[in-house]
Amino acid sequence: MSATILLILQNPEYLRVVAHTLQNTGYQVVVGRKVLEGVDLARKHDPDLVITEMKVHDMSGRELTTMLKADAQFETLPIIAIIDPSDSEGRDLCLAAGMSGFLDLPLNADLLPLEIQFFLSGGSEGMADAQKLDDAKNRHMQDVAKRLEERIRELERLDEMKDTFIQLTAHELRTPLTLITGYSRLLEDHPPLKNLSERDPQIATLIEGLSTSITRMQSIIEEILTVSRIMTKKIELNVTPSNFGNAVRRVLQSYKEALAERRLGIYFNQAEFPVAARFDEALVQQMVSNLISNAIKYTPDGGSILIQAQTNNQIVRFSIKDSGVGIAPEMRELIFERMSIGGDIALHTTSKTNYLGGGLGLGLTICKGIVEAHGGKIWVESPGYDPEHCPGSEFIVVMPIIANPEARANGSRIKKLASRQSL
Repeated sequence: MSATILLILQNPEYLRVVAHTLQNTGYQVVVGRKVLEGVDLARKHDPDLVITEMKVHDMSGRELTTMLKADAQFETLPIIAIIDPSDSEGRDLCLAAGMSGFLDLPLNADLLPLEIQFFLSGGSEGMADAQKLDDAKNRHMQDVAKRLEERIRELERLDEMKDTFIQLTAHELRTPLTLITGYSRLLEDHPPLKNLSERDPQIATLIEGLSTSITRMQSIIEEILTVSRIMTKKIELNVTPSNFGNAVRRVLQSYKEALAERRLGIYFNQAEFPVAARFDEALVQQMVSNLISNAIKYTPDGGSILIQAQTNNQIVRFSIKDSGVGIAPEMRELIFERMSIGGDIALHTTSKTNYLGGGLGLGLTICKGIVEAHGGKIWVESPGYDPEHCPGSEFIVVMPIIANPEARANGSRIKKLASRQSL
């Protein structure tokens, strides 16, 4: 079997000459144009040799080498760079990064097969001077650390820009939507139109559709603003004496129509929930609503949702368990991240209560932010994802009976407390 050679090259002329020559020589050639793409291709194709260049888009061939060599699978993989022979500093740094050698410019298509065979058979262009090699390794690591810091700072800047854009966009959308809402209500209350809608069911349907769409848009904007406050740590709690069971009951009442339409059985005993708690009632109600909506969305018609609670004098542990499609192990943490959407995006709909319906992928992020703002912890347990047999999922929330915003960082502690105490 012929050797597989991975080319990670940006320069189109280098790529043309090298790929054409190697293919004509009988090698299997895999091509990538970016460093991270190259790492993925290496893991997929397990090449016998990698050829790169000093600069590959926004990263370097040395960084590609460092990433690959950090993986035990590629510890002995020969990696060579196309380089100007007069660039002695660059050559030293490439060898310090772990490269085996070089293809000198200008490329010679006649010599290329012999050079490739040299490196495939274990040949290398090591640096004879040990001190010079150590110095080059130090310079390489300093350069990698500097570039890593630059990238982290750039990611932080982009993240801040994204959050600012999201906030501004949501606020800007809110203003015209307020006007649209007002005009819609004026239309609904306009006597001639009311008389017309009473006589013509189609007019009534159009008005109802307009009102429903406006409400949906308001909900989306509020979701965006809430998650923005969570991400920027600007969420403030309005802690008041509250009845947890009443909050859950009100949420269930708002989903009464959807539950009946989907024939979903709800099992809920309000007496299990604490009567005298202290938390932000509006936010906790939103969190419970998102969890119930999520259970409805991922449970097939005719399924069931079990809502339970256990309390002691310090904490409440409540859970929402469904008979739905379940969650794969690798997704159990990811689903609490922003814009995380389970299932096939092609099946995405705007409804939050249709089976495998839609949403922005912010609901569980909001739940996590609200729970942690109260000093609590949220997680999910599931045997796995199986839409055929539906093993179900259980979302578990542990919160102090009396909200403690200062305990945001102690979620793991409260989870352990819940497991130790008798509830």
